[in-house]
Amino acid sequence: MGAPAESAVTHVEVDRRYWNEAIETLPRPELEALQLAKLKKHLNFAYQHSPYYRSAFDAAGVNPVDFKALSDLRTYPFVNKQVERERQLASPLLGDMVAVTERDVVFVSASSGSTGVPTLSPFTAQDFETFQDNQARLFWATGIRPTDRYVHALNFTLFVGGPDVIGAQKLGALCFWAGTVPSDRLLFIMKEFQTTVTWTTPSYAWHLGETAKEHGIDPAKDLAIRKIIVAGEPGGSIPATRAAIEKLWNAELFDFYGISDIYGACAGMCEARDGLHLVEDDILLEVLDPATHEPVPDGQPGEMVLTTLTKAARPMIRFRTGDIITADRSPCSCGRTHVRIKIIGRIDDMIIINGVNVFPSDVEFVVRNVPGISGEYRITVYEKDHLARFDIEVEKEDAALDDTELAERIAHDIKTRLGVRPKVVKILVPGSLPRSTHKAKRLLDLRKS
Repeated sequence: MGAPAESAVTHVEVDRRYWNEAIETLPRPELEALQLAKLKKHLNFAYQHSPYYRSAFDAAGVNPVDFKALSDLRTYPFVNKQVERERQLASPLLGDMVAVTERDVVFVSASSGSTGVPTLSPFTAQDFETFQDNQARLFWATGIRPTDRYVHALNFTLFVGGPDVIGAQKLGALCFWAGTVPSDRLLFIMKEFQTTVTWTTPSYAWHLGETAKEHGIDPAKDLAIRKIIVAGEPGGSIPATRAAIEKLWNAELFDFYGISDIYGACAGMCEARDGLHLVEDDILLEVLDPATHEPVPDGQPGEMVLTTLTKAARPMIRFRTGDIITADRSPCSCGRTHVRIKIIGRIDDMIIINGVNVFPSDVEFVVRNVPGISGEYRITVYEKDHLARFDIEVEKEDAALDDTELAERIAHDIKTRLGVRPKVVKILVPGSLPRSTHKAKRLLDLRKS
């Protein structure tokens, strides 16, 4: 028998701090120069090879040959989910936004759409390789190493997050492709194989920990999970939610952000856990006022608009994500120079109460900080006397607490933080609110009924 093949990551390299130090610590002037060079090439590629972008650029009166500075991107048209769906339906299978032939596409993920037709996200072989190298970079930044046993608990059925497990394999971790198996089966895998890392949603991380206790398993003592990656919901960046999950599991929690229209995770927390580093050598970020489309200063909330810099199968130029974030381009204590983002919520989840913008994540911040309740909650929005009102439902875990006093405290704390008060706070018994194995539905808007 021959000698065993060497790992892609040697024993010496395990101690290095960065997956790609040269790129991750590039001084911002050099990083922006790299972005400009890539964007010039990418815009020209889209113009030459994508029927949609040629038409859209011509209609907007822009041409990549005239592109000189990153700020010139503001003259280019936006795209959004609706445009993406329309162009796919106009030219099945992959739509006319694509810039390659179908023979060049080796993988597609899909997200559901309001038309009932899944919106496809295509990848060339090089797109997919870049995708997984970025996943490995984000995993490495959390401290995952080849010595870890990683159990992937995200959906594999056409979901763009499914292949992210390959990024963990790329850095050398031992990987279990669990997917969305029943909770008892996932707990069996975690206990039997003493896995050290997993990835799921914040709500399911909490639900799985609760389920473990119901089965007589203490996740903090009986399981070996020491790092939990979450995505898909804002809870991973809410300190109280993160602290509650970490206490339940005796594990560190790291928030990631991904978007099916481009690829899986494209931003993630480092060990400092002060925002999520975006892979800026591959994606350009704009943070814009949703109404005026003008840039907002760092630290101020705005809509995240993303532009791919290398993805050939389907370039995404000025894609309006619908996510409200803040950006921080100041140096991070970890040494990485790429921008850090903090997710506030989605525009379509935002409700306006008495002129105040309210996101479910704002309410979650409050309820996760009130002792004696489970942390599960639901917001119901309705109209009364021609005005928007909202109620909050929470679950009481401490039977000794007085329902009236607890409801008043929650209403008071929400009023203090948000400036508006819920009409009613309903106190429920544990288990009353639905749990989710994927994204939890926290907002019920009766005005849309």
